Amino acid sequence: MPKMKTKSSVKKRFKVTSKGKVKAGSAFTSHMMMNKPKSMKRKARRMGLLSAPDQKIVLSNWLPYNRKQKGKSTYISKALQAIAGAAKKGAK
Repeated sequence: MPKMKTKSSVKKRFKVTSKGKVKAGSAFTSHMMMNKPKSMKRKARRMGLLSAPDQKIVLSNWLPYNRKQKGKSTYISKALQAIAGAAKKGAK
């Protein structure tokens, strides 16, 4: 099966956090800024998280290799917790 392609424009517009959430910049910040309130301009400086349905669309359609593996990380963390618990019991 051929590799899936990542959408180039999406690479530039979105960032994926370490937990698999999608960050995006604010809209309405490119021109006519003198007509916008100061509070809107201040809030638009930072990137914000997308809503869950939008995150799903971006990750499934345009960023196929940035999706988190659902089962992998939980199994690893459970295994590490078990090892840590056994070490604490042995140290007592």
